[in-house]
Amino acid sequence: MAKQFKRTLITAALPYANGPVHVGHLAGVYVPADIYARYLRLKGEEVLMIGGSDEHGVPITLRARKEGVTPQDIVDRYHYIIKKSFEDFGVSFDIYSRTTSKTHYETASEFFRILNDKGAFVEKTNEQYYDTEANQFLADRYITGTCPHCGNERAYGDQCEACGTSLSPTELINPKSTISGSIPVMRETKHWYLPLDQYDPFLREWILENHKEWKANVYGQCKSWLDMGLQPRAVSRDLDWGIPVPVEGAEGKVLYVWFDAPIGYISNTKELRPNDWETWWKDPETKMIHFIGKDNIVFHCIVFPAMLKADGTYNLPENVPANEFLNLEGDKISTSRNWAVWLHEYLEDLPGKQDVLRYVLTANAPETKDNDFTWKDFQARNNNELVAILGNFVNRAMVLTEKYFDGKVPPVTEFTDYDRRTIDEFACVKAEVERLLGTFHFRDAQKEAMNLARIGNKYLADTEPWKQAKTDMPRVSTIMNIALQITANLSIAFEPFLPFSMEKLNKMLNVEPLAWDRLGATDLLPEGHVLGKPELLFEKIEDSVIEAQVQKLLNTKKANEAANYQAKPIAETIQFDDFAKLDIRVGTVLECIKVPKADKLLQFRIDDGLQKRTIVSGIAHYYQPEELIGKQICFIANLAPRKLKGIVSEGMILSAEDADGKLAVVMPEKAVKPGSEVK
Repeated sequence: MAKQFKRTLITAALPYANGPVHVGHLAGVYVPADIYARYLRLKGEEVLMIGGSDEHGVPITLRARKEGVTPQDIVDRYHYIIKKSFEDFGVSFDIYSRTTSKTHYETASEFFRILNDKGAFVEKTNEQYYDTEANQFLADRYITGTCPHCGNERAYGDQCEACGTSLSPTELINPKSTISGSIPVMRETKHWYLPLDQYDPFLREWILENHKEWKANVYGQCKSWLDMGLQPRAVSRDLDWGIPVPVEGAEGKVLYVWFDAPIGYISNTKELRPNDWETWWKDPETKMIHFIGKDNIVFHCIVFPAMLKADGTYNLPENVPANEFLNLEGDKISTSRNWAVWLHEYLEDLPGKQDVLRYVLTANAPETKDNDFTWKDFQARNNNELVAILGNFVNRAMVLTEKYFDGKVPPVTEFTDYDRRTIDEFACVKAEVERLLGTFHFRDAQKEAMNLARIGNKYLADTEPWKQAKTDMPRVSTIMNIALQITANLSIAFEPFLPFSMEKLNKMLNVEPLAWDRLGATDLLPEGHVLGKPELLFEKIEDSVIEAQVQKLLNTKKANEAANYQAKPIAETIQFDDFAKLDIRVGTVLECIKVPKADKLLQFRIDDGLQKRTIVSGIAHYYQPEELIGKQICFIANLAPRKLKGIVSEGMILSAEDADGKLAVVMPEKAVKPGSEVK
């Protein structure tokens, strides 16, 4: 039998404060965490949901160096952007703090000192790359070179982003420092290590034997790490941005961000509840759940538990329901490539539609495998589910009640067998939604909640109160009472998923939020209760809105292609005499027309200074004929004539090919006489 707990501590992964948050973050971590927290609060349980910004580490320093500002400037900017995004989307943190807070510095330093005093660390000296011009050791991301696997010349010291291979800096060919551009040298440096290998027996028993109920993707990744053999992991590194290692002889060293960041859960709890924070971290009656993405599984299931075990006074997580990754339009979301739907931009383009995104991301949640977000699916789920099923039922129930009963809950006159079957059907929803939420199956739980709206729609469609109203108003009274009870049940079932819409629905029902234990009840709205004014819960999203979002992504893709464009290798060397054989001239375009039945071809009539000549060129995709009439262009004048689509072409117009394959005609900077030679 599962252990019963008095309270639940929920943590959500700390996002890096080096950029805004996007739909992948929301889908993978924050919406699931919020759904679970709201569900437990509705049940009347004692819950804390802890979050904050991860403000140390190399990504912060890289962004600061790129922008020419301090790391503190970067984290100050993005911490508030991230915090506001979470607030805007209803992610109900009890505290959202940061790892640059005074409380965190003190807590992380104390945690290190306690472990160090217990002899939990191993001190080791090894060689690392050092920049002699910048006078500092180089973090992996401060080193670039050629990838030994694919030949990419801009691979980082920890990973090649071209082929995705994980690397160590010493594997790079021709490494160089991104700080000074110089070639780094190897120098000795001392660091403190957490000997994870010593915790192997504990971790194997705790995870592989005692937590077989964990999600398969989490359990499997943990087993893989353990089977490969755990190695000591450095808890310090040579940087000037971070929490200084609080022991003598550690000048110029800070706590490694992987060690520092999870302690943020503790320090943020301490900041929120300074008097009883230990109850939430050390009382065995407290259940702790970590919500994270799959890239953080090893840290939350192996590394952080080993840290907590080394201290010996903390609870261990009861579950770590990590999600996989969400892709965007078939491509991996990437902050560096700006390939993302940013939350703050989403609300600028689609104001008031927080719940639509929450719904779609939950419906497509990457719970056990990577999933894909597309704007077409977003539109379809809004129009076909939120509008056509949930919104349609609520609107019909409210409007028909206003029409036939002046907006008051009518009495039940007599139940038919069909009424009883419908009541039994929606009364069963509570147990199933509870089971699914309790086992972190949020996608299926939301689907079950939507089934309640489907039950309501089917009930109204089958009973047809608008027809019954002509002859049997007592029957309509019962029908609308049942429809309204289903509507009130929807306000409970959907509250964890769609908090903004359910707040609106409660206002329409003229009730305070109903408790979870009332889900499935048939007397939520008493006879004679006065309802509020009916409004549409959701609205259709038109094609033009979606097309604008798709175009935005296409523009990003084009910009990335242009930014990453690498010129083709220079052709084989030729002698000057070979070049001198080309007679390149400037001509004035007299006429230009499209070649019939040839999409790519334009036919030119050109004044070359001696005569009028015809040239056919494959640039019709990039120019309208009228754009070029009167312009001067460069062309090869002594190219042997050849037929194209039956037209004799007497030369070749010179064009430059851009990064995206677009052609641009080569033109002189200022007007010259037709026939002028290009030298």
